[in-house]
Amino acid sequence: MEKPIIITAAVTGSSPTKEMNPALPYTPEEIADAAIDCHKAGAAIAHIHVRDPETGEPAFETDLFRRVTERIREYCDMLVNLTTSGLRITGPNVTEKRLEPVYLKPDMCSLDLGSVNFRDRVFYNPPQWAEQAARTMQQEGVKPEIEAFEPGHIEQARDLIERGLIDPPACFQLCMGVRWGIDASPESLMFMKSRLPQGVKWSVLGIGAAQLPMITMGILLGGNIRVGFEDNIYLKKGVLAKDNAQMVEVAADLAERLGRRVATPAEARQMLF
Repeated sequence: MEKPIIITAAVTGSSPTKEMNPALPYTPEEIADAAIDCHKAGAAIAHIHVRDPETGEPAFETDLFRRVTERIREYCDMLVNLTTSGLRITGPNVTEKRLEPVYLKPDMCSLDLGSVNFRDRVFYNPPQWAEQAARTMQQEGVKPEIEAFEPGHIEQARDLIERGLIDPPACFQLCMGVRWGIDASPESLMFMKSRLPQGVKWSVLGIGAAQLPMITMGILLGGNIRVGFEDNIYLKKGVLAKDNAQMVEVAADLAERLGRRVATPAEARQMLF
């Protein structure tokens, strides 16, 4: 039987800028509209970061998350996945600040497990954060999407699952090619997949030029996939993507050609919850 594939669109992230690609969305309206366009192109999930509407700098304001979420839900039925990444949050009460998006009751929130060096900075995720975040998401009825940048993150997630802090089916996003996480090679993706607990749902992303090879492997291996400007701003070498929806269109076409039907948001909910 044909296995539907869930496409996630990560439309802005925290690193790309309009100087890199003028189509990058900054304001809540731009971010939501980019997600809605991705829904029309075949994406079932929108993964959301927010930006300062004036400067485009990474932001983490509850009102910005709320405005994006409400606008998406006004226009379409795609699942909303809000980030809880604390990569650029400083000051006191970082954990509490990171968990603010959970209380907006999105369908999903990202859950980063384990600290890792990201090029020139440390992405700090201590064990206490992981446990508190998992408990809070479970209490609020928000599905965690476990972000795995290296194999140890899968092992930490396995512990949380075994302790009953993550409800089945657990959902993993295998993040390939982020310096200095695991590399985006076929061998590494196969290894990461082999370490996943039984019965989980998984998706894969690839950074930059690795996006197309990684999502192709994800399609062939029976997983789900993520595309969008958070991971890659180019359609192909030297050619900027005109928008996020164009990336979704390419991914959806590739999936169909390889025998995978693109899942609707309703089907994605049934698969993930």
